[in-house]
Amino acid sequence: MATTAKIAKDVKLEKARKAKTPKLQCRHRNRCWRCGRPRAFLRKFGICRLCFRKLALNGEIPGVTKASW
Repeated sequence: MATTAKIAKDVKLEKARKAKTPKLQCRHRNRCWRCGRPRAFLRKFGICRLCFRKLALNGEIPGVTKASW
């Protein structure tokens, strides 16, 4: 059988758990919306370099063409 002190401690801990917020907001990771890749993310387009290459070669990204010189 639990004592009143233990019950009060458990209630206090439960309230602290419910009020918990994320520790660090800087842990957000940009991810590609097509494949979910976290690395090689192009912020301007919102996709990774691999998906960008596929879409650009298919002509699905307006204004992007393959370089030739």
